[in-house]
Amino acid sequence: MIHQALALPRLAHPFLTRGFGSNGGVFLHQSRTKHQGVAFSAADDDRIASSNSIQTRKVVEHVCLLKAKQSLLSEEKEKDMLDYLYTSQYQMRGIVAISVGSIGDKNSGDFTHALFVRFQRKEDLEMFYENPLFLKVLNEHVTPFCHGLTNVDYESEVEDDILSIFRKGEEYNYGEEFVLLVTFAKNASEKNIKDATDSFAQLTSSLPSLIVQSTQGSNFNKSSEEFTHAAVVRFRSFDAMEIFVEGREYKDMWRSQFEPFIEKSVALHFSVDPVGTDVM
Repeated sequence: MIHQALALPRLAHPFLTRGFGSNGGVFLHQSRTKHQGVAFSAADDDRIASSNSIQTRKVVEHVCLLKAKQSLLSEEKEKDMLDYLYTSQYQMRGIVAISVGSIGDKNSGDFTHALFVRFQRKEDLEMFYENPLFLKVLNEHVTPFCHGLTNVDYESEVEDDILSIFRKGEEYNYGEEFVLLVTFAKNASEKNIKDATDSFAQLTSSLPSLIVQSTQGSNFNKSSEEFTHAAVVRFRSFDAMEIFVEGREYKDMWRSQFEPFIEKSVALHFSVDPVGTDVM
């Protein structure tokens, strides 16, 4: 089952796309093809993935993982917390896309909630950290009910297209957000890291019937260096995610290319469901 795969201490099998900020080439795996089911044709995916190279644009991704104090976080307060985080995008400049949710299944980091925010530039991210409105949301609706925050920031690339950049359109309105955090060992060589991330990218780029979009990169947040790399993957559905992480190719790739070279990893996921549309 999916929860068993994601709860292992060293992560039975986690995620990425461009070579994790390495000097490797860009691998994109997103598709305009609508696919809400889980039926999967490898031949169809091969045809899609082998299409001509496309123009890309750099984006900056922010991941914040929370550890809630369950004894203090009532259902109503949890809803308010998620609503305030989600609707903050309507009052802050620089936010390109956002998703937030309650994490499904137990994970090795004991995280309970996750926030993903996309920016166009690093400067926008820096302004976000210092924004009085965001700080107020944290101080009044998040930190009183959480005993730990983990932030990871990285640069990646997406297709240079409005829908892809802003994560807009029908296929972005549903699905499962998958977050992977990895710490490569200090004795892992650049080649070890590049080989691992490239193998992951090549595998995921061949499966657009399961994946809407995936980004990954090296963590540049100097105040939160617990993890060296991160990835965020939007699956078309929970079932699509389960097909991927339970697949033999992914498991073999993780065990041979990642597991020998990492110190720790955390994988988690949450359902994509807009939690608020009105400004709080």
